[in-house]
Amino acid sequence: MQTIFKTLLVGAVLALGTNAALAADAAVGTWKLNVAKSTFSPGPAPKSQTRSYVESAHGLTLTLKTVAADGKVSTSTLTAKDDGKPYPVTGNPDFDAVSVTRVDALTVRSTQMQAGNAVGTGVRTVSTDGKTLTFSSKRTDANGVKHDDVSVYDRQ
Repeated sequence: MQTIFKTLLVGAVLALGTNAALAADAAVGTWKLNVAKSTFSPGPAPKSQTRSYVESAHGLTLTLKTVAADGKVSTSTLTAKDDGKPYPVTGNPDFDAVSVTRVDALTVRSTQMQAGNAVGTGVRTVSTDGKTLTFSSKRTDANGVKHDDVSVYDRQ
């Protein structure tokens, strides 16, 4: 009887762990920019960029570390839920808030805002095999320059 109980208990714990893993955002993890597969208009492309996503009770936290073409290093962070409400961004001169809306299990849409005004939109998609993340964005930066970028990342 104890053996059956232990087996059922282990099975229940594994089932709960599996359901929790399935509930996690597909973007959770670390992603490195594949500059060769990405396009930046007007450019130039950054030397490197890493996106790290961590899930918590407060939402999904994105930490974006960039080495620009000129070698300048920057880090911006955002913790948001996919409920369409604006959440503050730190470390980005082009926008101070982002709202996120889930499209499906692999895709979210976002709106970047500066002082309450929309300055850009983006779509983040994780491939079905979970190995590639693509972020397509159209925005106007703090200097008024329009950008149309497709950033492709490889899971680390």
